[in-house]
Amino acid sequence: MKASVLNRKIHRWAAVITALPVIIVIASGLVLQVKKNFSWIQPPTKRGGSQELVLNFDEILAVVQKIPEVNLRSWEDINRLDVRPGKGVVKVRGKNNMEVQLDSKTGEVLHIAVRRSDLIEGIHDGSFFHSSFKLWLFLPSALLLAGIWATGLYLFLRPYAVKRRNRAALASGMVK
Repeated sequence: MKASVLNRKIHRWAAVITALPVIIVIASGLVLQVKKNFSWIQPPTKRGGSQELVLNFDEILAVVQKIPEVNLRSWEDINRLDVRPGKGVVKVRGKNNMEVQLDSKTGEVLHIAVRRSDLIEGIHDGSFFHSSFKLWLFLPSALLLAGIWATGLYLFLRPYAVKRRNRAALASGMVK
């Protein structure tokens, strides 16, 4: 089998195999590119009154426990704390995708919202579907996509190389 025929077959089948994961990565990546422009995806970061962090962990937990709609009852319900000293805010992010923004000095609730960007990131890297999808589906798809790029580049450049070789052969008088 000629290299060019094999190259086309690899290119074609790799494109078919990777189509769905690549579409998922592209679509979710586009959404993530604009996440800060749409509060539906990621709530905007509010500003607190002071850049000083006065609250301790117990006070942070006590404040969020008093907010019934976020349903954060213990540290087990909390995914992470995001402290932004420059903005004077502490973001409490729950495992349920709820986000509470607190003034880092007073503990005043500045904003409560659903944070969907983490969910979209999980879709983007494949971990949303199943923990093994990230390694066993999305990684091989990325490697195949790199192969599609390489074979596509070859398919694109090959005619130019053939024309160049033919012109050089004509110029040297090797071809009649």
